[in-house]
Amino acid sequence: MVRTMSYLRSLIGTARRLRPGPPSPAGLPCDTEVLLDVPDERLAPALVAAANGEYEPAAKLLATTREAAEWEDRDRYTARLAAFTLSREDWLAEWLAAAPYDPDARLLKAELAVLQAWDSPARAERLREVGPLIDAAADGDPRDPVPWRIALDHARGVHTPHTDFERLWEQALRRSSRHYGCHVAALQYLSAQWYGSHRECFDFAEQAADDALPGSLIQALPVRAAFAYLLSGGRLPVARERIDEAADRAIALSASFGPGNTWQAEIRNLLVYVLVSRERWDEAEEQFRLIGPDVTSFPWAQLSDDPLGRFLELRYAARRAAGSGRGPRGRPEHSRANGHYA
Repeated sequence: MVRTMSYLRSLIGTARRLRPGPPSPAGLPCDTEVLLDVPDERLAPALVAAANGEYEPAAKLLATTREAAEWEDRDRYTARLAAFTLSREDWLAEWLAAAPYDPDARLLKAELAVLQAWDSPARAERLREVGPLIDAAADGDPRDPVPWRIALDHARGVHTPHTDFERLWEQALRRSSRHYGCHVAALQYLSAQWYGSHRECFDFAEQAADDALPGSLIQALPVRAAFAYLLSGGRLPVARERIDEAADRAIALSASFGPGNTWQAEIRNLLVYVLVSRERWDEAEEQFRLIGPDVTSFPWAQLSDDPLGRFLELRYAARRAAGSGRGPRGRPEHSRANGHYA
């Protein structure tokens, strides 16, 4: 329901901003200007058309990303379109009826099927039935790493052994050795919540970040490992230095972005939670400024049924604490680790 409502909210018109409210202190947008999961200028028309039952804009968008080898954008657009389609399948059904062998439609069908199976009480059984759809998506374009990211997520849900997971990982790397989505899928598999440990998670994330190019989103993997650790309650022995080093690396990555990028907002949303957790209030306030009005479901939906409200609560706490030398009473809640596919 949280995901559906966020996408429906994004589709109310195509404007990126609500009517401005009263000015907010510290250069932050006021609460009424803050939006959840706002699509970028390429995705928004496709979502609006899909809401009207029209598949052509989405088909054109995904075809463009495939032909131009824009794999990161292709992955994100596929995930967002599939999440929307959870509540509106008619437009995709029409697309598949018109072009059953279209590689982009097949990719979206596989992503949607994994999402649907992931939320089922019979998750593993349902996911096993999805395997042929992922294979069909992988056959669409041998260069495309996105079906292999889906395959890695699928493998996590069907309890794939480490050796088999490594084979999938190798296939993903052959398509794109620096694909962020595939790295995130591998990080999740190695997390303590699934088939690894906090130490394995940090080791993988830090090594990948060390090997990544400057400005690569893979530089954010350590802060994702830190978030997974904090989400678990942070009770196991992980050096605080590793969490702070992950945050420092993500701060440097954030500084390379510039303001206003919708996709990169997720990294800053994740980073700001880790900074608040470490009571690094001044740095957290600066990231809140850089986030501006662009709130993302991840990580806040992992922490609350009201992700936007949770974001605003912590933003207020950081604003109060910044510059005071001490934080507000209490620490951010490390809420449910729900094992959700997203």
